[in-house]
This record gives sequence, C-alpha cells and structure tokens, in this order.
Amino acid sequence: MMTNIEFVNKGFFLLFLIYIPLIIWYLWRYKRSVASMNISSIQAFEKVKTPIRAWLRHLLFVLRLAVIGLIIVVLARPQSYDKWEESKTNGVDICIALDVSGSMLAEDFKPNRIEAAKTIGQEFVSSRPEDRLGLVVFSGEAYTQCPLTIDHAQLINLFSQVKSGLIEDGTAIGMGLATAVNRIKNSKAVSRVIILLTDGVNNMGEISPMAASEFAKKYGIRVYTIGIGKNGMAPYPFQTNFGIQYQNVEVQIDEAILQNIAEQTGGKYFRATNNDKLREIYKEIDTMEKTILEVKSFSRPKEEFLPFLLLAFSILFLELLLKFTVFKNTF
Repeated sequence: MMTNIEFVNKGFFLLFLIYIPLIIWYLWRYKRSVASMNISSIQAFEKVKTPIRAWLRHLLFVLRLAVIGLIIVVLARPQSYDKWEESKTNGVDICIALDVSGSMLAEDFKPNRIEAAKTIGQEFVSSRPEDRLGLVVFSGEAYTQCPLTIDHAQLINLFSQVKSGLIEDGTAIGMGLATAVNRIKNSKAVSRVIILLTDGVNNMGEISPMAASEFAKKYGIRVYTIGIGKNGMAPYPFQTNFGIQYQNVEVQIDEAILQNIAEQTGGKYFRATNNDKLREIYKEIDTMEKTILEVKSFSRPKEEFLPFLLLAFSILFLELLLKFTVFKNTF
C-alpha cells in the first residue's frame, strides 16, 4: 500500500498545460467534422434522441488525455515513504577524515595502515549506534565518501570501498580537515567532532592545516588527531619487474601540526603505532560526553511509477482497441 506519496520532479506537472491546446484542437476538429444543412423546420427531429454511440465517441479523446496525464505523473517520479517517527537519542555528530595517500600502504600495521584504519574505523562506527557519522577521505585532494548519516550499514559499506590510489597522491591535511568541517558545520548537534587520521606531513592543498583548524574552531568543532605509524622505519611495498619488493622507509608524521590542531579546537592528539593502540585510541574517544540529538527514523523511498505506467499502457491499449473496432468510422 502506498503511503505518503511524494514527487521528486514536481516541475513536470507543468506539462498538464498541454491539455489546453489539445482540448482547443479537439473542439475545432470536431466542429469541422460535423456536416451542416439548411432545413425549414426541426420539429420532426425534436423527439429524436442522440444515440449513445455519438456521445461515447468522445471517450477516445478522454482516454488519450488520461494516458498523457499518467505519463506526466510517471515523469514526476512518485515515491512512497513509511510514516516518519521523530525521536530523541543520546549521541554526537562525528566525521572521520581518513588519509588514503600511498604511504598508508606501509605494513607496520596489519595488513597495512589503511586496511587497519578501515577495519578499526568500522568497529568504531558499529559501537556508536546512536550517533550520526560521516566519512571524508583525502590524499593530494579531499572528497566526501559519506555525509553524516544514521544509516551505519551504508557507512560501513562505503568504508570498505576506500582504497589508496583513487585520487591524486600526496598529503593534503588542510584540505581533508576543511572538507570534514564543511560536512559537519551545519549540524544542529551541540557536540560536533572530527577524527583526523594521517601518517604524513602536509605537502599539498590550497588550505593549510592551521587555516582549516581555525575554520573548525569558528564552528565549535572539536578535532581529535591521530598520527598513524610506528617510530623509526616501516616496511613499504614497491612494485618492481620481479614482483613486490619491500624497503624500510622513515616514518614522518608532523606531530607538531596535529597537536596544534587538537589543542586549538579543544580536542586531543594521539599516536597509534599498531592496531591495538589504534583501537585503544578509538575507545578513549568513545568515552567523550554525549549530547541529545533529535533524529527522524524513516524507510528508504520506494519508486511508485510502475502502477501509473501500467495503467497508462492499459488505457492506451483500450483506446486503440475501441478506435479500430467500435468507433472505427468516427472522426
């Protein structure tokens, strides 16, 4: 049963204006099709009733208008929703900004930094069912992988699709933070939090990390920064003609910048040197104070154009059937 029908493309309803010229054309055509003759008196015809078939011949035009109207409704994309239920729950709005640069493939985490960050990040999402969470990824540039949502299953699915190499390589910490701030700054929640994970030094992007930090501070957003990588050297895979070869590379994390970002926004800086330490950091963040958020629970929209489309085809078939049978000789 369809409930709470809404139309996505309401502008298509303006097409109903086409009825005006169609009706004018039909009346003009009908008037031209009726023959006329002069007689001295119509007294002999006064008791003659107009045959029902003569009236019903207009049914073909009415059916055609109905088909056009139903097609317009289909173009407007009718959708049905279950009833919305408003509720209040404890939680905060959290946006995770994840570095996906090439250095995140280093294997001082198991199986590597980026996969460990994804897995533990998904665990964190699952552990906070009452919160709205979102995901931003960045390397040489940044984009939103998932806006703030309470649909955690969808967020976890999008988390799993993250990988290095999809966008230009580099480490644009400022761009990643600014994008996350932009996604969360209009939130109505009292507590708004960004968790920024990176393993490098800012070397790209039009926005500096401290400028993005000022942006976050302006909107009262706390930023928890996490430096990912062990101290010293870390094994990194290189593709060669002989397959994948490993070479130890120096771990370079701009801890001073990450500490400044956290301090300026009222957050905290953490250093994760392995999978277990990263889990501990997420658990500590999980203890942050919760606030009251008002959310609306609703089902996904369901496309409802098919019944209208089938009805349109049925009426069109009926019109053609009548036109070539019962009303074959009408105008």
